[in-house]
Amino acid sequence: MSNEAGHSRAFYLPDFCTSRVTLAIVLIVELTAFVLTLARQSAIDFWSDLTRTSMFLLWIGLTGAALLCALRGRLARLTVAAGSGAVLALIAALVACISLCAWAIGRTHMVIDAGGAALFPHEWRSFTVRNVWISLVVTGLALRYFYVAHEWRQNVELRAAARVHALQARIRPHFLFNSMNTIAALTRSNPPRAEAAVQDLADLFRATLSDKRDTITLAEELEVARTYQRMEQLRLGKRLQVDWKTDALPANALVPGLMIQPLLENAIYHGIEPRADGGTVTISGEVSGGLVTLVVRNPIDADPSLGAREGNRLALANIRERLALMYGERALLKSGRFDDEFIVTLRFPLIEKPAPRAAAQGA
Repeated sequence: MSNEAGHSRAFYLPDFCTSRVTLAIVLIVELTAFVLTLARQSAIDFWSDLTRTSMFLLWIGLTGAALLCALRGRLARLTVAAGSGAVLALIAALVACISLCAWAIGRTHMVIDAGGAALFPHEWRSFTVRNVWISLVVTGLALRYFYVAHEWRQNVELRAAARVHALQARIRPHFLFNSMNTIAALTRSNPPRAEAAVQDLADLFRATLSDKRDTITLAEELEVARTYQRMEQLRLGKRLQVDWKTDALPANALVPGLMIQPLLENAIYHGIEPRADGGTVTISGEVSGGLVTLVVRNPIDADPSLGAREGNRLALANIRERLALMYGERALLKSGRFDDEFIVTLRFPLIEKPAPRAAAQGA
């Protein structure tokens, strides 16, 4: 078990096969070349020196990225120390080879006859050793940055997972007790309805306590919320009305698990239950410009503090963090009291679940 954990922690390098990382390498290389050219006093004019340094560093940067891309699978199986040492050794060897090649090219008759020998190093030993030491320092700093960023992201994911588990276990005890009392009463007056209620309660707890609900489809999440509504409906009766306006939402959109049900739970607990006449919770959704928008609104009493109890803040903070973790800065959660309503708005990118391979081939 410890070996598996160590291997998973060692896989901290970004994916050098992606265009985003390649573009970042090019930008870093050009910035480094510019700084080195400014800091160096050379007999060559500034622009020629910048061009020479840029070409040299681009060869190193792009070739190193290609090697790390090709060896990604093998490096992922190593421990943190072994993987870091392997990367340092690989980059040092690469820099040494490219430095020697640059020196050798400068010694060819074609370059000498063309008058370009001044652009190349004259002594291979000091040139190669200096470049290798510089590459080790820069690579070491980069590896440290990648490792810290990886650990930070893992900590964020673990914290979010812990909050999800806490949210999964946070179905209020009074909800369970009230549901069981309602079911007990129904066993005498309406046995078929009591059986359906037991099945709904089992489905709800199976959904909320599952460990595989980090990402589910919007259809599944809506079904969990509807199951929760049916259970609360048994207790509150006609005092609780839920207006679902979600037909426009794509059923196969991927969302973090337990996103809508906690909002419905808060709307009932903070908005409907305290009111003698109850009220209507409205859940609406739409898709526009590649973004999914969900709005949950419920009536609240005149006292504005009722719309911001502790449980409400915790649920909203949990959902906001998990949306940011899954969608980044494109996700949005807004909430607040507007006149006599409390409104929560979610907005996040539309990411649809891919169709099964077999079904796609059959089609």
